[in-house]
Amino acid sequence: MFVPKTDNQSDLEGPHRNSGPWLCSICSRQNDTSCISCEVCGVLRDLSLYFSNANEAESGAKRRNKHSGVSVLARSLFTPSGPKSKAVVFSDGFRGNKNATGHMQASLGTLHKTYMTHKLCHNIGLKSSRHLRKDIPGKMVMGDDDVVVEKDTSTDPSSSVKLEELGGNSSSVAANTQNETLILDNELQHLSIERKPKNSKAKIKKPVPVSQYKPEPWMLQGKDLEMPRQLNLAIVGHVDSGKSTLCGRLLHALGRISKKQMHKNEKEAKEKGKGSFAYAWAMDESADERARGITMNVGVAYFDTKNYQVVMLDSPGHKDFVPNMISGVTQADAAVLVVDASLGSFESGMGVNGVGQTKEHSQLIRSFGVEDLIVAVNKMDSVEYSAERFNYVKSQLGIFLRSCGYKESAITWVPLSAMENENLVTAVSDTRLSSWFHGTCLLEAIDSSAPPHRDVSRPLRLPICDVISSHVLGQVAVCGKVVCGAIRSDSKVLVMPSGELATVKIIERDSSRLSSARAGDNIAIGLQGIDPIHVMSGGVLCHPDYPVSVASSLELKILVLDITVPILPGLQFELHVHHAKVSASLVRIVSLLDQKTGKASAKKPRMLTAKQAAIVEVKLEREVCVEEFGTLKALGRAFLRSQGSTVAVGVVTRVVQVQVQGERAEHAC
Repeated sequence: MFVPKTDNQSDLEGPHRNSGPWLCSICSRQNDTSCISCEVCGVLRDLSLYFSNANEAESGAKRRNKHSGVSVLARSLFTPSGPKSKAVVFSDGFRGNKNATGHMQASLGTLHKTYMTHKLCHNIGLKSSRHLRKDIPGKMVMGDDDVVVEKDTSTDPSSSVKLEELGGNSSSVAANTQNETLILDNELQHLSIERKPKNSKAKIKKPVPVSQYKPEPWMLQGKDLEMPRQLNLAIVGHVDSGKSTLCGRLLHALGRISKKQMHKNEKEAKEKGKGSFAYAWAMDESADERARGITMNVGVAYFDTKNYQVVMLDSPGHKDFVPNMISGVTQADAAVLVVDASLGSFESGMGVNGVGQTKEHSQLIRSFGVEDLIVAVNKMDSVEYSAERFNYVKSQLGIFLRSCGYKESAITWVPLSAMENENLVTAVSDTRLSSWFHGTCLLEAIDSSAPPHRDVSRPLRLPICDVISSHVLGQVAVCGKVVCGAIRSDSKVLVMPSGELATVKIIERDSSRLSSARAGDNIAIGLQGIDPIHVMSGGVLCHPDYPVSVASSLELKILVLDITVPILPGLQFELHVHHAKVSASLVRIVSLLDQKTGKASAKKPRMLTAKQAAIVEVKLEREVCVEEFGTLKALGRAFLRSQGSTVAVGVVTRVVQVQVQGERAEHAC
């Protein structure tokens, strides 16, 4: 006799049933005597109904003591599969054998319909499998909300079942319901749930050796006819030596500052009682810089000479802003060291009572690779254009510059007065100066600088100096100097260390639109197709097929500067590499170096003191883009700063731990 089932009645009917309502062991709900599972949580009333013979019933009794009140769904998920194979019976009558390591396919909807009642199924509203494709042999790949079940290809082909034969409605099954439930119970032990990653990063090509790189023909063409070649000029020196005033006065004399803007600066400076800062405010534009009367960030301005378009980088002189100075001046091809000739001011910059910024800046720009140096002895009007004072400054500072590695022939000395516009862009007019000085003015000295080397034969490398946003360039834009290679509009670039690809839409140089830029050009680039979170100062734009190295540990060859506290292993410091700044620690001192021969000593030192050279190993707090100095000098220079001062300068000799984004993406896929 056939008895219709209620909504919450299982397909499996047992020979024995206790009379009266029964209490769920999980949620304590009083269930009707006709219900074989709990109406709320689905826990089965009697597990022995799942066994068809005495042996299985006896085994089930033992298991009930261990898993009392636990549903088959939960038990099957956490009970390890047995070594024996079981017969597989599906709702359409198909049978197949499967070993312990085999896997069969089933959708989440089928399992849900089998183990949950129809009422609960409609309330919960779980999604079933929708999009299935056989991209990989023996593996079904589905959407984000689907269950992926792998099938072992080593099983008997006769046991394979098409996926379409699964997923039938459990209410339509009138026979073999006990076997079907047992089968799905067994199959739960072999289910593996995988989710397709969202917003997965595109796999980057495996890096190609740089030796195989060949520049494209457009990169080797002559310089742009409409734009002169660039010279990146750093203006450095001790605080209050007159750097910003010199820059503003020079720009005004060359017509780069309008009379209207100059009048506005003079008026605002007088209102705040700082009339002498009118020219300096041409470079110091922020409210904080004007209020404090010092340069805090690197100011950028452009002017033209006969041979160059000069990119002037006005650097901060205060010791608190040396990190900003390092980030900006790392782009320099040449430098102007501004020295205050006033009594006491020059001595302060030289650090009579400690290390002054004149010395520190001189050491830093030499470490940047700058060989041509112009020494502008400023404020000569305050000492009545005294030749004796000029010669004293030249002798004292010259000794130190030669000790830093500058050649005498590469140093140009120019006495001047920025405030009086004396010897800036025209020949000397004051007789007190012309009576003994017969050299060139500052502008001629800049124009006489040796042309810097431009390497377009290597893959693109553009360290990101700053991330900006403008109406012209777009929401994601960067600026920096192309250190090697070339770049053009509508090309693809790889943004490191994030490993994201972007499209170059706009290239600008001094607010002029360019179709391409080559090594040595200081440009601004508008990017598209990339999230701003992946673009940061200190990153590098590079060729998609030739990514820059990304390191978390480095070996450095350093020269310790004038320090009073020795350097010991474990020292925490800031490491500056091009525009990147990262916290680091000294892991160990590998060896000392003889400064004359460069050979390593056999004895490993316990600490480093002033003027010593050594090979050290450092560990970085986060990954940075870096190259060995022998491979690319611009990305291989390092500066170590601790407690507000530079303690050592050096170069990267070996990348101890390196990752290339292409390999990283390959491992992740």
